[in-house]
Amino acid sequence: MSTTTVERGHPKGLYWLFAAEMWERFCYYGMRALLTLYLIKSLMKGDKEAFAIYGAYTALVYTMPVIGGRVADKILGYRLAVILGGLLMAIGEFVILGGTEQWLYWGMAIIIVGNGLFKPNISTMVGKLYDDGDPRKDSGFTIFYIGINLGALLATTVCAEVGHIYGPKYGFALAGVGMLLGIAFFILGQKSFAHVSNPPAGDSLHKPKWGPLSPFMAVLVGCVALVPVLHFLLEKPDVAGYVLFATLIFVLGSLIARGIKDGKVQLDKMFGFIILMFFNVVFWACFEQAGSSLTLFADRNVDRHIFGWEMGAATTQFFNPAYIMLFGSLFAMMWVKLKSAKMDPSIPMKFGLGILQLGLGYLVILVGQAMAVDFMVPLVTLVLLYLLHTTGELFLSPIGLSMVTKLVPKDMTGTAMGAWFLSIATANYMAGLIAKLTGAEEKAGAVEGVLDKAASLATYVDVYSTMGFVTVGIGLFLMVMSPLVNKLFHGIR
Repeated sequence: MSTTTVERGHPKGLYWLFAAEMWERFCYYGMRALLTLYLIKSLMKGDKEAFAIYGAYTALVYTMPVIGGRVADKILGYRLAVILGGLLMAIGEFVILGGTEQWLYWGMAIIIVGNGLFKPNISTMVGKLYDDGDPRKDSGFTIFYIGINLGALLATTVCAEVGHIYGPKYGFALAGVGMLLGIAFFILGQKSFAHVSNPPAGDSLHKPKWGPLSPFMAVLVGCVALVPVLHFLLEKPDVAGYVLFATLIFVLGSLIARGIKDGKVQLDKMFGFIILMFFNVVFWACFEQAGSSLTLFADRNVDRHIFGWEMGAATTQFFNPAYIMLFGSLFAMMWVKLKSAKMDPSIPMKFGLGILQLGLGYLVILVGQAMAVDFMVPLVTLVLLYLLHTTGELFLSPIGLSMVTKLVPKDMTGTAMGAWFLSIATANYMAGLIAKLTGAEEKAGAVEGVLDKAASLATYVDVYSTMGFVTVGIGLFLMVMSPLVNKLFHGIR
């Protein structure tokens, strides 16, 4: 493989992929930041209905990589999958500008298909830039993760504030423009990662195979056919949940079957992978309140005034990516130094520590309640909550992406990356169910259905503190059990 590197010691392709992913995340998080408030304030949905739609959308966004990863593995290759996915995401953002509920569903459906092709495959390409056992891989994924969060930071400040001041349509349009920039950067840098992105179908990709359809055209037809299906699932969030869990069971079964086929060592790795998928679900189900219930909490029970300026409720989501930017490079260096000193915690231990910090973040709400004035908690409550959520995320998320590329056979990396994102999809759907526990409205757009500030604060404190205590307990449990789980990895760290 190519060993072209830059002065920092990482493959040159990493930085082009960093830029492409940054703008793709600008697109996704820009739309996500505005979605809940758009559903409630513009489309007049009640809290619980909005949370159900939000949960179904974010779950389907992370379900599609199961298909997108396999399509890249078997047909398109990673480069074409990423370009096609990015174009579809941009189109979806512009479709939302129609301004009605139906235009929103069509736009979200197109974005979901595009994300399924883009998201798992660009992450897989990062892993393939490094040889097996390369100590730079975890550091490389953490650098890549900084790109993800730089895009999220720009989205939750620029897109969120543009949407807050001028209207959500302008924020959605800006997100679409960002995606087009991401595609441009990807195409400009493609020579530096061409060796890991060529289509497995080779020259036959554009030759007729199924009647007049070439493999490439078949993929395009499949993408078009998926859009109305996803539109239906967005209108019926409960049905989306059943589809999600059925897909999860199928994927878990395929992972176990592959492990059985390859022998005991690979089977152990697959079981270890599945165990951490479960804890990944726990983490993200609680973490992903950021775009839904925590945004409404900020809107209703957080004093967002700073020196006479009122921060938009959606803009409070910026704390997480801002902290990633502050601490991401420090964590990247920390993992390398700990590994060289042979003090690097095992993967399960890192996951346990991440979940523990997430739980402590939610317990900050108890401190905020004690400092509340007129049932409005100070902004520092979210500052501290997101700080602990972010440090927990840095213990878990980039390490999880790197783990996928280490544990599975090379010919299955795209599919396994899709399975990893499927665990996040499950978490997002569950996050929507958890958010419903904080729901204040029973009737769409009914102002009288909104609980008063005292009652809403009490509800948020009850739900978030319970989440905090439960996740602290789960994190401690995994930390205790980490030596046993780590044995399943057979030396992979």
